[in-house]
Amino acid sequence: MKNSRKILVWSFALVAMFFTTAFTYSVMNETEGDKLIGVWEPSHGKAKVKITKVGNKYYGKVVWLKFPTYDDGSKKVDKNNPDAKMHSTPILGYKILKDFEYVGKKTWENGTIYDPENGSTYNCVIKLKDNNTIEVRGYIGVSAIGRTDTWKKLSKD
Repeated sequence: MKNSRKILVWSFALVAMFFTTAFTYSVMNETEGDKLIGVWEPSHGKAKVKITKVGNKYYGKVVWLKFPTYDDGSKKVDKNNPDAKMHSTPILGYKILKDFEYVGKKTWENGTIYDPENGSTYNCVIKLKDNNTIEVRGYIGVSAIGRTDTWKKLSKD
């Protein structure tokens, strides 16, 4: 009877340790991944992008444009999109970063970035260099063939 009680106590302790470790890892990973949330400015300074989290994925939309209108005063729209139905969609508020997942080591992958200046969507990897700097790498096919831009954080929300 004593042995079965010891086994039960040890089994309970092991299960408790497993769940505690899994929970701690999950919370730690979530906190680290959420460092991406905030308003960021690409190096060209023509836009500001607000990155938010929905579920376990990260998305970024344009929240400010240096030049939000054309010379005629009309709002800038997605005129370069290959899908003609999108040509009247305003750039301000447009979701240009989609489906990023935090994979650890200050890296977000499996997402895409859309460039409204040429209407192209690229695979993308984001790496946190410090709490106020990310490197955003857009590429076609393999990451080695692409372009990296440095973005600066402006605020946490």
